[in-house]
Amino acid sequence: MNLTNYVKQVSVEDFGWEFRHQAYWNKRLRTTGGRFFPKDGHLDFNPKIYETFGLEIFRKIVRHELAHYHLYYQGKGYRHGDRDFKDLLKRVDGLRYAPSLSDSQSFLVYECLSCGALIRRRRRVNLQKYRCGRCMGKLRLSEKA
Repeated sequence: MNLTNYVKQVSVEDFGWEFRHQAYWNKRLRTTGGRFFPKDGHLDFNPKIYETFGLEIFRKIVRHELAHYHLYYQGKGYRHGDRDFKDLLKRVDGLRYAPSLSDSQSFLVYECLSCGALIRRRRRVNLQKYRCGRCMGKLRLSEKA
């Protein structure tokens, strides 16, 4: 999909206004669906949102970013808290917040065999080398989350 052409199409169909800048995929976005850059007018979008939730949700995120874009260039309130932004977003049925992309298992949990302490880690621990920091007991990978 050519992202810029898609954003231009959504802009004309849903807002009735033309999008005159560029839209890019940004793989580094983690918690947001997209970003608007007032300095040069371009938009960034998170490809994981499109891959995970499909075109319907992605289109609502495009509407959200286009609401920022069009209000900024009309000289109206384009920030999240502004009444103009909230009203326009409601009118075009855009998403107020991006859906969560959280990993289901982002932590590993280790359990001390001596004192029962639970230790959360993002990276694996070498169980032959490391021990519990409280009692120096042996650790094991736990099923508890």
